[in-house]
Amino acid sequence: MAKKKILVVDDDPSIIELVSYNLAREGYDVLKAYDGEEALKVATNESVDMFIVDIMLPQMDGFELVRQLRAMEKYKNTPVIFLSAKGEEFDKVLGLELGADDYITKPFSVREMIARVKAIFRRIQLSAQEREERPKKIVAKGLEIDVERYEVRVGGQKVALTPLEFELLRFLAENEGKVFSRDVLLDKLWGYDYYGDTRTVDVHIRRLRTKIEEDPSNPKYIITVRGKGYKFRDPGKEE
Repeated sequence: MAKKKILVVDDDPSIIELVSYNLAREGYDVLKAYDGEEALKVATNESVDMFIVDIMLPQMDGFELVRQLRAMEKYKNTPVIFLSAKGEEFDKVLGLELGADDYITKPFSVREMIARVKAIFRRIQLSAQEREERPKKIVAKGLEIDVERYEVRVGGQKVALTPLEFELLRFLAENEGKVFSRDVLLDKLWGYDYYGDTRTVDVHIRRLRTKIEEDPSNPKYIITVRGKGYKFRDPGKEE
């Protein structure tokens, strides 16, 4: 099996070397870029499986870099981890709104970083057996989740979801009616201890609602259970 290729983008050479060295030790093929423009050139010439991007980059910040990467067809759904010394909630939410899979605040432990990288790849690359055990399609009124094709349609129209958004919707829909806390969703979908940052779940739920709900402020599929978490509902069964 070919090595997974990860592009690390940071203007700090010491961070680049730290991250690159440890990823290489884990068997990943590591590419490096020291600013956004260089990162775009590398991404254009290579096929990258994951981006680890510092937010505070020269010339073009990490947010703009990811916007431009997302505009490229081959990177619409490629996982992104943001790195930053900034810990403000605004930065975290904006990064997740851009479709990032994760956000790590500097300084960080190498062990934590590796765990997060592995968790994302595990989530994306389900084994053939796991896929086979899943229902081929999940249908609710006005909504169709095609697990085999990795596609979602609302009212017959295809909706573009990131891999994490798709997995979040699939998991809730497969367990229709069951309420899951934010901590359980973090464990099931992110696959590791997210250090209590349950805001991440709320941001992804909000993004998902804007894509599948007719009125995101009054959702009919993904329901908030106050003080408990979230559940999936088929509105057709309540008519």
